[in-house]
Amino acid sequence: MITDLFSLTVIVGVLTSGVRLATSYIYAAIGETFGQISGVLNLGVEGIMLVAAYAAYYTVLQTGDPWLGLLSAIIVGGVMGLGTAFISVTLKAEQGISGIGIYLFGLGLSDLLYRITIKSPQTVKGFTDIQIPVLTDLPIIGPIFFQQNLLVYIAFALVPIAWWVLNKTTFGLQVRAVGQNPEAADTLGISVARVRYITVIIGGVFAGLSGASLSIALLNVFQQNITSGQGFIAVALVYFGAWNPFRVLLGCLLFSMVNALQLWIQVLNIPIPSDLALMMPYILTIVALMFAARQVIAQPAALTKPFERGE
Repeated sequence: MITDLFSLTVIVGVLTSGVRLATSYIYAAIGETFGQISGVLNLGVEGIMLVAAYAAYYTVLQTGDPWLGLLSAIIVGGVMGLGTAFISVTLKAEQGISGIGIYLFGLGLSDLLYRITIKSPQTVKGFTDIQIPVLTDLPIIGPIFFQQNLLVYIAFALVPIAWWVLNKTTFGLQVRAVGQNPEAADTLGISVARVRYITVIIGGVFAGLSGASLSIALLNVFQQNITSGQGFIAVALVYFGAWNPFRVLLGCLLFSMVNALQLWIQVLNIPIPSDLALMMPYILTIVALMFAARQVIAQPAALTKPFERGE
């Protein structure tokens, strides 16, 4: 019955799942926010997530240590972020096309490595839920906020940190200057290339964390195309959130709650076509992009525009 969706148990379940599912969106979207504010659009986030998710999973499968798995994902994300920066900043390739190329590379590489080394899914022991004394036992909010794994807490903590870095530090001022007027920033002695390299690598590291949160924290397994478009949704969420980390967080929670809702609809056998339920997050993506079209005026002026010194 559709009325089952309004029971307290289901509402708490949807909210709990929504907070957990938001983790991968938050990491990827916050990392992409840094890159876009500096003027670099990375459509390859999904590909980086896939390779990092595989690296984290395979490391845990071989060692049994989720921290080593997390480190592997960070390294892979950083290296792929460096490659993205080289293509976009140094080679000045068209960012949309090169981003799709990075995505396809990550999709193909993760699939190939999976087929060669794993072949069939095997679960691993990744990051488990942390029970916080007293807070865990609180009614309603306890299960929602205080029975999550470590990567969930880190993801939510990154949001105010990212806002502070971007708005209250010298580095954040440089990032925004490079994204708005790279010529003026260069005149003031700010290295446009250096700042963009740093932000794109940060984005790659965060995308790596996003992939790891899926394979060794949320699902504890790796499978082909495990991200299911989350990287592209994360890029859309940056536009939706108008390049503000807190608004990006709200967008992440909105998408994850819708995703959690469609999962519960299937679990409860609500008489809604399963295909329609599965489409809900992607329909919301389209609606969000329509809304984001009104936010274009707020976007960094130099977004997607290569910088050539002396122009």
